[in-house]
Amino acid sequence: MAVGKNKRLSKRKGNKKKVVDPFTKKEWYDIKAPSMFTVRDVGKTLVTRTTGNKIAADALKGRVYECSLADLNDDENAFRKFKLICEDVQSKYCYTNFHGMDITRDKLCSLVRKWQTLIEAYVDVKTTDGYLLRVFCIGFTKKVNKQVKKTSYAQSSQIRAIRKKMVDIMTKEIATEDLKAFVTKLIPDSIGKDIEKECADIYPLKDVHIRKVKVLKKPKLDISKLMDLHGEIGGAVDESGEGISGAAGEFVEPEIQEAV
Repeated sequence: MAVGKNKRLSKRKGNKKKVVDPFTKKEWYDIKAPSMFTVRDVGKTLVTRTTGNKIAADALKGRVYECSLADLNDDENAFRKFKLICEDVQSKYCYTNFHGMDITRDKLCSLVRKWQTLIEAYVDVKTTDGYLLRVFCIGFTKKVNKQVKKTSYAQSSQIRAIRKKMVDIMTKEIATEDLKAFVTKLIPDSIGKDIEKECADIYPLKDVHIRKVKVLKKPKLDISKLMDLHGEIGGAVDESGEGISGAAGEFVEPEIQEAV
C-alpha cells in the first residue's frame, strides 16, 4: 500500500498539546474561623482564578472544612471535630460558620465496653436565630462506690427515664440560645456534664458527651450577622482584609480634630 493513501499510517506533526501546570491558574485563600474559637486562622484553601463567567468566590462558597478542636482552641481535646462551612468571601478571606460537630471513631470505640449499659438520645431543636439542629447524646452507666457486682446494667425503665432527661436538658439548653452561644457550650461540653449531674439520682452515669450535631436547616445568609460572628464590623473589608467601620461599609464621617 502506498504511503499517504491510508490516513492512519501517515504521521501527523504538531498535534501535541502544550502541557500547562494547572497550579498556575490557582490562587490561595485564608480560612477564617468564627470568634468562638481561639485560633482564627484555620488554614488555606485552593481555587481556580476568576476567568470569564467562572467566579472564584462562587466555587469557594459552600465548601466544608473539618477541623479538630485541639487545632481551633490550642488544647488537648483532639477527639472532637468541628465542621465549618464557607458562607462569604471577601478579599482573600473565606468567612466560615458552624456546620456540625462529631467525635472521632477511636474515642467512641474506647468508650464502649462490656458490663455496662450504653444510652443514646437525640433531639431536633431550633435555636433563637432560626437554625434547626439535630443533637445526639451518648452516655454510659458506671459502678457505684464499693460495688462488688461485676456488671452495672440499668433497667429498661431507668433507661427510658434517663433518655427523657437527656432530651429535656438538650432542648432547654439549645432552644433558649442562639447558634453562637450553643457552640460556646459545645466547646467545654457543659451540656454533657449537666446531663450527668441531673441523671445521677436515676442511675450514676459516666462519659456523657454530645456525640454529634447536624445542621438540618439554616436561615437566609445575613452578611452583617456573619461579620458579628467573626468580630468584624459591617460587611465590608479593605484590601488587607481588615473590617471597614460602619454598617456594610457605609460612609462614616471622620472625627473633628482639635489641632491640625
